[in-house]
Amino acid sequence: MRRALARTSSGPTPRASWSATALLAASCVAAPVAAQNAAPAPPAASHPDVADYKIGAGDSLQLFVWKEPELTREVTVRIDGKISVALLGDILAAGRSPGELADEVTRGLSRFVSTPTVTVSVNQPRSTRFFVLGMVSRSGEFAMTSPTTVVQALAVAGGLREYAKTDSIVVLRQEGGKSTFLPVNYKRLMSDRDASQNISLRPGDTLLVP
Repeated sequence: MRRALARTSSGPTPRASWSATALLAASCVAAPVAAQNAAPAPPAASHPDVADYKIGAGDSLQLFVWKEPELTREVTVRIDGKISVALLGDILAAGRSPGELADEVTRGLSRFVSTPTVTVSVNQPRSTRFFVLGMVSRSGEFAMTSPTTVVQALAVAGGLREYAKTDSIVVLRQEGGKSTFLPVNYKRLMSDRDASQNISLRPGDTLLVP
């Protein structure tokens, strides 16, 4: 009797075996269902929205007209702010967003092409640059690929030189055809933590370090 009991207990009974199989099958079915019911993964991070970007002289643009390869081309914004477009001639691009320029080109081409679809993208934003001159390690012209403050501009220029007058830095800005001088007291920024001195630069600004 003991031997019989030992053999019987060494493996699952038919009912236990059936229950284990049923549980395994249920888990296999439930897993895909749970995966389907799970919240979708968040979308991948996208590039910053360029809807507010204003085209400037020197920018390299890609003008794409769907199903019209002869009208699709890369153009550079001239010093007068215009670009040349086939069938339309010169069009003002500077001061407009890529979407606004695409709408203008679409309206113009609609006289020659049936329901044109136009996309304008910025290949190289050469107009978004700033300048740093004076007592810095590396004076010159720098691309503004993201919002840039005075401190960040100085860092890009390699930092201040030994005898720089940190309380007399100036940002030279062109507005409406006039030059505006914005004083920056870097000494106060560092010693007093005066964040108001860390001015945000705009494309075309020149940071002068005496």
